[in-house]
Amino acid sequence: MTRKIFKSFVTIEDALNELYKHFTPKPVGVEEVSIDKALGRVLATNVYSEIDVPPYDRSTVDGFAVIASDLVGADEDNPITLKKIGELRTGVVPAIEVSSGTTIEISTGAMIPPGANAVVMVEYTDTENDNVIFYRSTYPGENIQSAGSDIMMGELVMRQGTRLSPRELGVLAAIGLEKVLVYKKPKVAILSTGDEIAPLGKPLKDGQIYDINSSVISGFVQESGCEPIFLGIARDNADEILDKIKDGLTKADVVITSGSTSAGVKDVLYQLIGKLGSPGIIVHGIKIKPGKPTLIGVIDGKPLFGLPGYPTSAAMVFTQLFAPILRQMAGLSPTVAMKKLQAKLTVRINTAPGRRNLIPVYLLRKSNDEHVALPAKQESGSITSFSYADGFIIASENVSYLDEGEVVTVNLFSSQISPPDITIMGSHCVGVDLLSSLIHKRYPNIHVRIINTGSMGGLRAIKRGDADIAGMHLFDEATKSYNIPYIKNYGLEKSTVLVRGYVRELGFVVAKGNPKQITSVKDLLRHDVRFINRIAGSGTRIYFDMLLKNLANEENTTFNELVKEIKGYEIEAKTHNAVAAAVKYGRADVGLAIKPVAIKNGLDFIPLTKEHYDFLIQKVNLSKPSINVFLEILKSDEFKKELPKQNPGLFSDEKTGEIIFGTNM
Repeated sequence: MTRKIFKSFVTIEDALNELYKHFTPKPVGVEEVSIDKALGRVLATNVYSEIDVPPYDRSTVDGFAVIASDLVGADEDNPITLKKIGELRTGVVPAIEVSSGTTIEISTGAMIPPGANAVVMVEYTDTENDNVIFYRSTYPGENIQSAGSDIMMGELVMRQGTRLSPRELGVLAAIGLEKVLVYKKPKVAILSTGDEIAPLGKPLKDGQIYDINSSVISGFVQESGCEPIFLGIARDNADEILDKIKDGLTKADVVITSGSTSAGVKDVLYQLIGKLGSPGIIVHGIKIKPGKPTLIGVIDGKPLFGLPGYPTSAAMVFTQLFAPILRQMAGLSPTVAMKKLQAKLTVRINTAPGRRNLIPVYLLRKSNDEHVALPAKQESGSITSFSYADGFIIASENVSYLDEGEVVTVNLFSSQISPPDITIMGSHCVGVDLLSSLIHKRYPNIHVRIINTGSMGGLRAIKRGDADIAGMHLFDEATKSYNIPYIKNYGLEKSTVLVRGYVRELGFVVAKGNPKQITSVKDLLRHDVRFINRIAGSGTRIYFDMLLKNLANEENTTFNELVKEIKGYEIEAKTHNAVAAAVKYGRADVGLAIKPVAIKNGLDFIPLTKEHYDFLIQKVNLSKPSINVFLEILKSDEFKKELPKQNPGLFSDEKTGEIIFGTNM
């Protein structure tokens, strides 16, 4: 064999561009698997819940189910006594109803009996025969987890492209999903070459070393979402290497070799590729140290990657060049995730001394690429709070708090998890989902996290520095304008900019044909009408409460008295989709939501107003490349075209994407 003389090298970017001329990394197919086999797999479709989680109103404590108004004024000096009429344990359907002056003892997790609207912890009571003495008052909803408060029927719980770690499997189990549609794992054939290479488990002969690369590459392949197929070891013999590669091309979607890529007299791989198929070698020699002799070929539509023989070189080249390609073939983002990282806390976290504290956090990437960690909301039984967490930090037994600004080590729940490039908090909107999809389509490396907290929640997140962008549609009755008065009230006019988003039609969502003949807010006062509300702090809730206040003035009553007449006012949905789902599946007769969710769910829509949905952005984050990408997509003709096409009732205007308040510094 003649010696190969390297005459030219290409950059990593040029090498990949050359590969993409002949091969496009994309998923190789889909299949259905059971949940117990789904760990590490990638969702091939969006997942919607077909049930409420929890499926019924349940107690979060051991105590007594009561009517809150029965205990008004109760305290240590003025206890109130109610008659105990029964007991409820978990798994038992209530057969009796709580009426005024009575109470039922209830266990944690048990169903709330009819009539009760609160649970008082047993610690605040005494029992005498059939009487229970209460030493404190309560309020409606205290210690009750409402049906659907965590996940509502019809709600989007997991998006296509999600890698299923244990936290995602918990969410799927919570909604009772037995099987899930995932992308097929691309098969990757792995071949080690060299006379000196020996298989594991066999005694080494003189001059031999164990086959390290196959194990290392196999691990990387699995971490990239693919299935490794070991072809064995080929000696430095052209025919043997050729036969092994042919076998790999038959069995797998990709072939990866290690060794025999350099310029030595025994390095023959580069001479064989052209004999296997077209176009053959694409790249041989890359401007990288170590890893110069890396080889890339395409054989009749299938890529072949030749890695250097040294394990360290092979590992680094694989991570830099080939892992992103395999990840895309597995349906993943090409970005390779981290296992641990350092981050600054944005808030002080109080811990429980004497115990080791495992604190779930989610991560943000700041404009200077610094990572910050925020404690994830912790609620007993909440799956969605867990799903937002990227990992956890550990506080030792002798620590009573972790201070704001402290640098901590975040242990990621999965090696595939990475901090998002853009965190959007605030009001739920399908338009934001579209923006995220278009960003992913054009810039697959940019990870967008969307957390639906309501407009006020987004505003507060921006003030704390917990989000990059807040989606908001807050109407101010005094000025008859959206969003800007709230920004001023929060003292954010100097540190933020408001970017025009788009217009949304907001109104009542009712069943097809409007069987209850609902035409106005006043109809919600009827006893035969069940309403589904939005979460407190959402722009929709603020607007609805304004309508109720106006109606209260017309009816010469108070707001508080009026809401008592609305059946379901206290039942809250986190998203517009959840409102539409509640109406669609008969859990409510009417709710307030945007027009697109009504159309998509086959419901009727009664328009009430057109509102501005805008985006509040911290000025310091305007320099982040990811934020510029967000603004680019928001201004794009594609977004303006797809917004009304995919979501009738949403549309951009001439100012969409422009700063309408604040100065760009």
